Amino acid sequence: MSARIIPESEFIINPDGSAFHIHLRPEQLTDRIILVGDPARVNMVAEFFDTRTFEVESREFHTIGGTYKGKPIMCISHGIGPDNIDIVITELDALANVDFATREVRPDFRQLTMVRIGTSGALQPELTLGTPVIAQRSIGFDGVLNYYAGRDSVSDLKFEEAFCKHTGWNPLWAKPYVVEADEELVRQIGGDDMVRGITISAVGFYGPQGRQVRLDLANPDLNSRIESFEYHGRRVTNYEMESAPLAGMGRLMGHRCMTVCSIIANRFNTEANPNYKSGVRDLVATVLERI
Repeated sequence: MSARIIPESEFIINPDGSAFHIHLRPEQLTDRIILVGDPARVNMVAEFFDTRTFEVESREFHTIGGTYKGKPIMCISHGIGPDNIDIVITELDALANVDFATREVRPDFRQLTMVRIGTSGALQPELTLGTPVIAQRSIGFDGVLNYYAGRDSVSDLKFEEAFCKHTGWNPLWAKPYVVEADEELVRQIGGDDMVRGITISAVGFYGPQGRQVRLDLANPDLNSRIESFEYHGRRVTNYEMESAPLAGMGRLMGHRCMTVCSIIANRFNTEANPNYKSGVRDLVATVLERI
């Protein structure tokens, strides 16, 4: 049986030989990758690098590659939201595992290690501002993983069932999926200075996370239901927007992926810290030492 040739309409390669959205070429890819949401934060991460070998900017996707203590590494921004994760992870995987000349999947799999460093809002009162929380398990409200075959094979179906029952999940929303981050990577990056959490990846920042500005919410008691949910003695710790599709797609593709976030707001205590950047910088330094 001949190998599948990926059509041009399925995966677009730019005239310079780079992936369509992120504008990176295969030879620029490193095995260790830091992901951040804010394109400007890439500069902050790269300040820790010993050397810089390239810099590429396209839309919200900003990448700087170089070395850190002798290790080749790159930092790429993915922008806000799970849809962007679908784009970035698919194109990074293609750089590693698709032959851009023949448009065929390479026979030898190349595994990537991807750590997303982000910010998040806590759902439990004991999580103080500045606490680093690893998304050891993520609940995806976005539905991205539901579009891929094998979704059930990487998801905790019993957790999903219990969560939907407890929250009275609205059938108009995408079905939640629950995935684990790479266990080995969590042990590698995590220490006693980081909380292992259950993180929700929402599909938006305002209504989808229970924030009410001017529009009324369809299910205004959803957050209180989430806060009271327990599964095997553990509660949901925090909200963000990208950890679940990263962990889920990473598992399906065979990559090592995880997210760690600095808590910059507590939804339970109605606290927030807009001056959070020093805490994120400290988290970046820690992750770079351990990746």
